[in-house]
Amino acid sequence: MQENTRKIKIKAEIATMKNVIRDPILLTTIIIVLSIVTLFIVIPLFRIMGSSFLFEGGVTMKYYEAIFTKAYNRLIIKNTIKLGLTVSLLATSIGFLFAYASAYLKMKSKRLFDAIAILPIISPPFLIALSAILLFGRTGLITRGLLGIRDAEIYGFKGLVLVQTLTFFPVAYLVLSGLLKQIDPSVEEASRSLGASRGQVFRTVTVPLMAPGIANAALLIFIQSVADFGNPMVIGGNYTTMAAQIYLQGIGSLDMSGATALAMILVVISVFAFIIQKYYVGKKSYITVTGKISRARQLIDEPHIVKPVQILVILISLLVGMMYILVPIGSFVKLWGVNYSLTLDHFRYVMDLGIKPILDTTLLAVIATPITGILAMVIAFLTVRRRFPGRGYMEFTTMLAIAIPGTVIGLGYILTFNTGPLVLTGTAAILVIAFMIRSMPVGIRSGIAALQQIDPSIEEAASILGASSQKVFTSVTLPMIRPAFFSGLVNSFARSMTLVSTVIFLVSARWNLLTVAIMAQIDQGKIGVASVYSTMLIVIVTIVISLIRFVVSRLGVSADDITL
Repeated sequence: MQENTRKIKIKAEIATMKNVIRDPILLTTIIIVLSIVTLFIVIPLFRIMGSSFLFEGGVTMKYYEAIFTKAYNRLIIKNTIKLGLTVSLLATSIGFLFAYASAYLKMKSKRLFDAIAILPIISPPFLIALSAILLFGRTGLITRGLLGIRDAEIYGFKGLVLVQTLTFFPVAYLVLSGLLKQIDPSVEEASRSLGASRGQVFRTVTVPLMAPGIANAALLIFIQSVADFGNPMVIGGNYTTMAAQIYLQGIGSLDMSGATALAMILVVISVFAFIIQKYYVGKKSYITVTGKISRARQLIDEPHIVKPVQILVILISLLVGMMYILVPIGSFVKLWGVNYSLTLDHFRYVMDLGIKPILDTTLLAVIATPITGILAMVIAFLTVRRRFPGRGYMEFTTMLAIAIPGTVIGLGYILTFNTGPLVLTGTAAILVIAFMIRSMPVGIRSGIAALQQIDPSIEEAASILGASSQKVFTSVTLPMIRPAFFSGLVNSFARSMTLVSTVIFLVSARWNLLTVAIMAQIDQGKIGVASVYSTMLIVIVTIVISLIRFVVSRLGVSADDITL
């Protein structure tokens, strides 16, 4: 019986392969995609792994032994996990609070929540860290200006928890707000009819129904926290994390083998959390029995419930808003903490001497965006609609790119493309590729979600009438998934403009990037110049995203369908 089953599977695979070979465009596309993911995801990861085990031409475990035997290395791992767990708990709690207020409570200004959720996407990943320094640093507006504290210490664990929590809680809000809105109101109303109070319904019905979603959001934030590079570099102080240490050890101390061993430990932590999130928690859902909402929810308007939550979310919103507004203000201040007189000197400096990072970043992001958008839709199409040898490998590899921290990919590119046969270090090509690999998974997920909602018979009808795979994709599939395609474009441009962890390994004198320039200015204490760069980055991203949404609306796609 098993032998017959195996023979049937082999025959099916042979038939599938023959169908692919008969379509040369499909075959060429598959080969190109598999080559891209192998060359720019798998090989760099294996180069890092290989480097971590090699010493003077032989295999060694000395670098891993150093990680686990030296107290400093163990402390770095402990720091990273401690920070990830703390931020995950706090950010998920705040995200749930905002999501609950948005889905359940009758209150004004709910659109403010969506605006706050978008801000981290269109701004540098360490912008709140910069704002925290302006507010709570040694020359901070609050610590020194208002309270007269001259030895304030925002750097370290507490500062990192603050900035990462404010940066990542919108992730939990976006995940949980959609899930809360899917809960059928009749489930909770049944408990109310049986005499349960609001609090009892919340504890015994709402929270248990949301448990998988809460765990999912917490794991996503944990992955982002442990992989975060910008914030620990800007405000970490003596509290070193693995992502920062990989850069410092590999580039600063030129200890590539030690850095690769630490990178592999970070990959194991991130991928393990990603696998739990994707394949275990992510597939669990206890939202409703029927999967359909019977009617609209009656929002809670009881003052003793609404008012406390409203005050809390408004205070957090004001803090986040102040963090983002402070950076543009700082770009006009002569010397923060010492001389608050208004000046345009920082803008003049950027325009006279430092405009190259702005032009380089914008140009490379514009080049990478359409390539990433098209490639993401092609991969989504192949994943959902085509069966071919290597499909599982392609799907797993592209998802793996989400879990691998940016510093690890950057280090892998240095090891892989710094010598022959393919030398790309110092070129624009390697930066464009880095943008593509880091942005592509979001577009792929959007494309897969869109394709799963479309009946395959529409495309099958076109194939039966003689259309090739290329014709089916360009004339049938792509027009039906336009919102997902344009969402991928928006996300790709925003992420390319704000990427730092990967590209900090790859910048050169010929090609410099805006986020790297911002970090360099912060290191030199030029907060005003860093604020100008950050402000200009946000303005450029906002203008381009608005332009894309305007063009899309003219093409007959609702701008509301273009999500970030």
